[in-house]
Amino acid sequence: MHPILINAVKAARRAGGIITRASQDVGSLKVRSKTYNDFVSEVDHAAEAAILDVLKDAYPTHGFIGEETGNDNIDAENVWIIDPLDGTTNFLHGFPQYSISIALMQQGQLTQAVVYDPNRNDLFTATRGRGAFLNDKRIRVSNRAKLQESIIGTGFPFRDFSHLDTYMGMFKDMVRKTSGLRRPGSAALDLAYVAAGYFDGFWEIGLSKWDIAAGALLIQEAGGIVGDFEGNESWIESGNIVAGNPKVFSQMLQTLAPHLTDSLRSKPV
Repeated sequence: MHPILINAVKAARRAGGIITRASQDVGSLKVRSKTYNDFVSEVDHAAEAAILDVLKDAYPTHGFIGEETGNDNIDAENVWIIDPLDGTTNFLHGFPQYSISIALMQQGQLTQAVVYDPNRNDLFTATRGRGAFLNDKRIRVSNRAKLQESIIGTGFPFRDFSHLDTYMGMFKDMVRKTSGLRRPGSAALDLAYVAAGYFDGFWEIGLSKWDIAAGALLIQEAGGIVGDFEGNESWIESGNIVAGNPKVFSQMLQTLAPHLTDSLRSKPV
């Protein structure tokens, strides 16, 4: 394992310990709403603080983009992108589908990724050029060739409903053209599932960098493709993401294309 990745794993596991302990008594947690349907608990903050303690101690000159603490030194050559608890709503309801997502971007390129599921103790890792792994076992995207035989992950709009009608059109076509859709509620883990071949593809509108950075690198290192709704590279900035194995990816783009509005088309990068 790459030395930098070792520290990222250490940070993820430390955050996972905090989250697991808190899950035993969710009702006692302090929770507030950041925006409509977007909740944050004291556990989110504690988990992110634990991650930052590990990474800042190891890499004091690096920058950080965190969901809860915001940006710090983001013009640095090395910037960590952190979601300490992806799936907070699931966590607060005791629904065991949430994860920790940590990625490193070096000179604008994603190079290290960790997605950790503390419920199953599943650790997904990737280093650019070295492949993707689940608990030290190499993983690959699925080899399914037809969209109609595929299971596709997605995420419903829950904060911003400006694209809801567009999404429902996409949803209807995907329901008709696939073997089934799944919406577990943690985008980072959904993307890891694409990398592991559990899902054949995934799409969602308007995610944040910390939701998708680590999972995207996992997919790329597992032989899959990540793009925006036109297959281009603006996904990490726009948050409009499509991912899958190479054959399913192209069929997903074709299925989504009739529903694209100008606001969902590729932006220059």
